[in-house]
Amino acid sequence: MHRRSFLRGAGLGTALGAGALAGAFAVAGAADADDGTERDGPSGRLIPFHGPHQAGITTPPQAAASFVAFRVIAPDRAGLQRLLAVLTDRIRTLTAGGPVPATDLASPPTDSDTLGPVVPADGLTVTVGFGASLFDDRYGLADRKPAKLVQMPAFPDDDLVGATELHGDLSLQLCADSRDTVMHALRDLTRHTRGLMQPSWKVDGFHSAPRPSGTPRNQLGFKDGIANPDTGDARTADALIWTHGGANGEPAWVEGGSYQVIRIIRMLIEFWDRVSLHEQENMIGRRRDSGAPLDGTDEADRPNYQADPQGLITPMTAHIRLANPRTAATFDQQILRRGYNYERGLDLDGNLDVGLVFCCYQQDVARQFQAVQQRLAGEPLVDYISPTGGGYFFALPGVSGSGDTFGAALFA
Repeated sequence: MHRRSFLRGAGLGTALGAGALAGAFAVAGAADADDGTERDGPSGRLIPFHGPHQAGITTPPQAAASFVAFRVIAPDRAGLQRLLAVLTDRIRTLTAGGPVPATDLASPPTDSDTLGPVVPADGLTVTVGFGASLFDDRYGLADRKPAKLVQMPAFPDDDLVGATELHGDLSLQLCADSRDTVMHALRDLTRHTRGLMQPSWKVDGFHSAPRPSGTPRNQLGFKDGIANPDTGDARTADALIWTHGGANGEPAWVEGGSYQVIRIIRMLIEFWDRVSLHEQENMIGRRRDSGAPLDGTDEADRPNYQADPQGLITPMTAHIRLANPRTAATFDQQILRRGYNYERGLDLDGNLDVGLVFCCYQQDVARQFQAVQQRLAGEPLVDYISPTGGGYFFALPGVSGSGDTFGAALFA
């Protein structure tokens, strides 16, 4: 009997999540600063807001994150444009940091003041995405929908029955060097957009420091996020991450955007912790202590699957082998992983509710994430994970300057 089936039969309780394991685990922890040091409070690190692409995609993951989906309730197209203008203005202000505007005693405060009278930049990024449902008949945008944008389907190993954290008209990915900076930004944005959009679900994530060094670990104890495409190489990024207007049926306005996948993956650690180290390593395809592939000695070593065609060293069903076979034919199926660990207390049966907020970016969801997901269907690891929802979104192109707003090209 599969362990997940047993858990369901025994009453696993309500899983407070939404998601499914994508091509490979996302990075499961990171230091708080570019220099690898941890921070005890808000940092002065400023990540530029303006540019051809949104920040928070190729940005190295910060220490804390919130992923929030919204239902857009703007009454008409003009209201939607007003919503995007407000988001642009507030995100531009919040990511820059600075003194809080003064308030007279007879008026509501201009800021929550949870970060004090001077808001730190603190490495804050806010990445805005559209869901497929935004392109229905409410705003007359059906003919401008990104070509690859659909609602996330249920995959064979998903647990989506009764899930409430699914899909959305709009997504915000908020990341910063400190947890309270993320919360402050979300509170500010929801305050200024009240009456235009309504939160529908939210999940928080965190990064741990590398232990003892190198790539951080996920809740299964394995180093995670070792093999990501080189985003510093423009040709690789253009081929794998960024969308191009007019190419592959895409409307012109999507130039510089990217498709975002969010998946909330509960890890059934009560069972995982009873599995032998040998079996764990064979399921993942890496050594737990060093992160090295089973045929290597260092986490950075590239596994040589050609020298192991029968899977005698790295099993053919190993997670890393299925997710990325490292062949010429699967090069354009790579995804940029940018995920976070999560911890949500206990379920109704007293089991720890922990796991991974998987997030990835790519040029084409079907060609990349879904192709990887199909290879992973039925892998041995599915007995120890419980994907419960999430969504597909299109991360908008960046804001070019002070006179630009999110989605301006969409309405041109």
